[in-house]
Amino acid sequence: MSSSESSAGFWSTVTEAVRGTEQDLTAVPVSRAVLLLSVPTVLEMSMESLLAIVDMYFVSRLGPDAVATVGLTESLLALMYAMAMGLSAAATAVISRRTGEKNPDGAASGAVQVVAIAMVLSLVLGLVGTLLAPTLLRAMGAEPGVLAIGTGYTRTMLGGSATIFLLFVINAAFRGAGDAAVAMRSLWLANLVNMALAPALIFGVGPIPAMGVTGAGIATTISRGLGVVYQLAMLRRPGARLTIERRHLAIDLKTIRELLNIAWGAALQTLIETASWLGLVRILSTFGSKALAGYTIAMRIAMFALLPPFGLASAAATLVGQNLGAKQPDRAEQSVKTAARYNVAFLGVVGLVFIALPQVFVGRFAEDPASAVVGAQALRIVSLGFVFFAYGMVAVQAFNGAGDSRTPMLLNFVTFWLFKIPCAYVLARVLNWGPSGVFWAVAAAYTVQSISAGLLFRRGTWKSQVIE
Repeated sequence: MSSSESSAGFWSTVTEAVRGTEQDLTAVPVSRAVLLLSVPTVLEMSMESLLAIVDMYFVSRLGPDAVATVGLTESLLALMYAMAMGLSAAATAVISRRTGEKNPDGAASGAVQVVAIAMVLSLVLGLVGTLLAPTLLRAMGAEPGVLAIGTGYTRTMLGGSATIFLLFVINAAFRGAGDAAVAMRSLWLANLVNMALAPALIFGVGPIPAMGVTGAGIATTISRGLGVVYQLAMLRRPGARLTIERRHLAIDLKTIRELLNIAWGAALQTLIETASWLGLVRILSTFGSKALAGYTIAMRIAMFALLPPFGLASAAATLVGQNLGAKQPDRAEQSVKTAARYNVAFLGVVGLVFIALPQVFVGRFAEDPASAVVGAQALRIVSLGFVFFAYGMVAVQAFNGAGDSRTPMLLNFVTFWLFKIPCAYVLARVLNWGPSGVFWAVAAAYTVQSISAGLLFRRGTWKSQVIE
């Protein structure tokens, strides 16, 4: 095949992925299946990040108290995000397995059960958040100015947690069924609505009064809510990959137990990793605000670069579940290896650019020269581990896709708490490497995680994971 034909085939696959494919992902070539799933997933995750960026862009015009409100509320939402991501991983595992088994009724029933769990969890957490918003802000150290203008925002965001849970888990259900394009479109809709609503509600327009930072919370919640309405409408399409009919609406306690059994481990994976970053921040804070600012900028740049690779990893999780359901474990393994190769190629190039020119990227966000120096150093060192991280994230998601969330949860605990934090402290404080010791610890931790995940993956025990 000539290079022009190969290029045409690639773009044809990308177009089909965005439009929505009808193909059986357990039957098409593995490389094509990975692209069909990963392209819309990458775009979906980019849209989720854009929601937060748009809000921060407008809120930053309101002053430091408004920005602090958003930051503190995001910290409070971390638990909800972790639980929603855990439940999403469970949804992907169960629904992809049923899809691979050619059991659409089982997939639809699984989607109903995961939505039911999400509703119960979000209603309880939302009620607590609404009632205790000012108390929670005070517990987070909010100053009087933040409490004065931010309580409404925090109450709105916590009270509207159902939109977060449902947007996450229903999109995971669509991805598990192989319909990642619908998940992508729900975030497109939410972002378009948010871009229009946020400035109108924050600053006021015509008869709409200026609501300040509270308006940002209302805009985000309404936007996500409309995304959920779109999802629910798509679940009613006859003949689609995932269709819910009246007969699927019964509660199935056996499936709920299976979902919760997977979800708790996946949620802890996220919490363990997120909390470990707080430990690093505590170590870095001893070197002053400039070091902390440089580190924060570098990590945000790195995390944005990791969005496409995480989309590939999510595609691998779905293909593992579908191929195990289709009794094709070797194809499931090949899907992981293919996604990992793509990830390594992409992050290898990105890593080289960051290593060679970190100051170009950091300089766009850091006005203080000292922070820029630390940020460039952090980005360069952390990028040395990108190639390992590229493989590790795919291997970790492969376990989740198979329904084994316990293995990566334990791996995260050992890697991030028993290795990364002690290593950062020893390098930074005991050996006097300063902030660079923390950055080397991050690169080393993800390298250790990736090697360990790879060795565990090669054992193949995930292939016999049963989802009843």
